[in-house]
Amino acid sequence: MLRLPALKPLHWASLAGLVLVVAGLLFTPWRTSSSDAALLAAAGEVCIVAPPTPYDPKSGLGLHEARTVPADVRCPVCGMFPARSPDWAAQSIFDNGDTQFFDSPVSLFLYLQDVGRYTRGRQASEIAASYVKDVSSGAWINAHEAFYVSGSNALGPMRAGNLPAFASAAAAQRFAGTRGGVRLQAWQISPKLLQDLGGERRHAHPTPPG
Repeated sequence: MLRLPALKPLHWASLAGLVLVVAGLLFTPWRTSSSDAALLAAAGEVCIVAPPTPYDPKSGLGLHEARTVPADVRCPVCGMFPARSPDWAAQSIFDNGDTQFFDSPVSLFLYLQDVGRYTRGRQASEIAASYVKDVSSGAWINAHEAFYVSGSNALGPMRAGNLPAFASAAAAQRFAGTRGGVRLQAWQISPKLLQDLGGERRHAHPTPPG
């Protein structure tokens, strides 16, 4: 018969505490901190911390119109609070007006690659509109019509590189001329590029892209 070694009361208390901590991480993922969520995302794991924000008919906005990022919402890709880096924020709006907010264009495009992975029960075909912030004006612009700069020295949230967005090709080219990088359109943002940028996740103080 297997005999367990005798443990002092203090040891049993420590073991019980460890079990509770592990159970908390396994069964309450919505309480995971943004730093833990980023680590899980970098390791290929998904931590559900960001359900879509329901549409508010009293907002005065159209069902699929870009909206202000709420202070308390989290990015479903990395767990960060997009409102803390407003110059980099992005959003996707579902057919029914529910919205997912992102800390950056990179997180937005990572999300669009596999919507069901980050928002269970949803799929890309349900997304009616996606928006990013125009570096030049700060206005919301169509993410699929925007121009981006890859490889610049603009430091985005939690990663060494990002994809600052622009409403015009000329503005994107001017930015690349002064800050480095190459101009891209949305259709040129490949899974490999996103993987490379996503793999550079780290906590950092973002620099404004403008």
